Amino acid sequence: MLCTIYKSSKKSETYLYVLKKDDFSPVPKPLMDSFGTPILVMPLLLKDGRQLANADIEKVKQGLEDQGYYLQLPPPVEDLLKQHKEEQGAKG
Repeated sequence: MLCTIYKSSKKSETYLYVLKKDDFSPVPKPLMDSFGTPILVMPLLLKDGRQLANADIEKVKQGLEDQGYYLQLPPPVEDLLKQHKEEQGAKG
C-alpha cells in the first residue's frame, strides 16, 4: 500500500497519512483546520515487516483502509515530576 505523509504546520510532531498525494478529501474539515497547511514529508510504501518511527504500521494501514487517512499524534509528554514523586512515595 502506497501512501503520502504530511506534517502539520500548526502542531509539532503531528503527521497525516493519506492514500493519494494532495488528496485530503477523506479528512474531516475540523481536523484539517486544526492540522493547518499540510507540509509534504514523503511518499511511503507500507509493506509487511517495515517499522515506522512512531506509529504502528498495521494501525496506519487500517486507518487508511477504513477512513482514507491516518493521523499520527505526538507521543505523550513524560511527567518527570509526577514520576519522581511516585518513586519517592514508594521508597518512603
